[in-house]
Amino acid sequence: MLEILLCSLLTILPDYLYRRYGQGKRLGHEITLYSVWFELRWGLVTCLMLAVGLITVIFYNHPSTTNAALFFRTVPIVPEMNGRVAEIYVRQGEKIAQGAPIFRLDNSQQQAAVETARRKIAEIDAAVVVAGVDIQTNEAKIAEARSGYQQALDELRTKQELRSRNAGVVAEREIERLQNLADGRQAAVSAATAAREAAQTRISTLFPAEKASAQAALAQAEVELSKTLVRAGVAGHIEQFALRVGDVVNPFMRPAGVLIPEDAGRRALQAGFNQVEAQVLKVGMIAEVTCLSKPWTIIPMVVTDVQDFIAAGQFRGGELLVDAQQVRQPGTILAYLEPLYEGGLVGVVPGSSCIANAYSNNHDLIESGKLGFFRKIALHGVDAVGLVHALLLRVQATVLPIKLLVFSGH
Repeated sequence: MLEILLCSLLTILPDYLYRRYGQGKRLGHEITLYSVWFELRWGLVTCLMLAVGLITVIFYNHPSTTNAALFFRTVPIVPEMNGRVAEIYVRQGEKIAQGAPIFRLDNSQQQAAVETARRKIAEIDAAVVVAGVDIQTNEAKIAEARSGYQQALDELRTKQELRSRNAGVVAEREIERLQNLADGRQAAVSAATAAREAAQTRISTLFPAEKASAQAALAQAEVELSKTLVRAGVAGHIEQFALRVGDVVNPFMRPAGVLIPEDAGRRALQAGFNQVEAQVLKVGMIAEVTCLSKPWTIIPMVVTDVQDFIAAGQFRGGELLVDAQQVRQPGTILAYLEPLYEGGLVGVVPGSSCIANAYSNNHDLIESGKLGFFRKIALHGVDAVGLVHALLLRVQATVLPIKLLVFSGH
């Protein structure tokens, strides 16, 4: 309507003034309701063409959409394993801090596994003490064996000395017996030494390896035990939480509820613009939005990102080829808008529906000195007509709550 009124001032009004004062025709006589088309045909046609052109320029260079919302992602409350609920720490609608417990599953099996692993570590520590005692015992056996070996060796040497002086004093058989006795005592020393080294090897190598394995098993058991306690990954609100003690929770089929993060839907707004405006939408464009949850308010925004693909073209690989006819509705160009000033989205409820306008700005291009005179004038005009779109947004912001509350019947 504003575009038509503006164009009529340049077309229909001059045409009427010329007919009225230039040709002397009078309203209600020569210019009547039945003759208005013939008398003002040039102004009407020109007004229509200018209005269509102006609307096209405005909507193309200053995109607008009603498909804007503060999308946010919820976090399902699920454990990492199946189990039966044993204890609940929060209630529906309650605020929760990051890391705070939400509920606990029955953990008797996991606690038993932890206790078993701890007992295994204690058993290994006891085995280390026993091995230390074995080393002391083997040290005593080595000393005893060495003493016996030295005694047998001394007796053998004495007999050999006597035989060397007089062969008839000591029999050959006695020398062989003493030699065998010394060899046996020497073997006893080697056996006791080997037993001591085996005990030392168990203490230095075997028991540390077994203890490391037991500690790893304890760590794994403690991890499994910690999985039975479900904690909040982020701070937020607990919603749709109807869990009761005794319920069976499945991470794939039966989530316990929904956790909505505190900052969900409070940082950016997503707006889907028409595909024809893909070449106009740029990062850094100034935008304005008005939202249903905060009526009669215009929020200055800035385009921070423009998605360079359209969701309507996505497909999931399968056994059937994708037919282009399956795309029933053209997708939109998704743009991310953030408040131009801090706290701009305060009061806007996450998930709220909004109306968004984005405005082209050719000031830098005009000031670059690379354009001709007429091109500069045209770009000045393009930037100027953005005012019309801004007025339309304010009219929509004014009328929208009234239309929803009064004329929608709700």
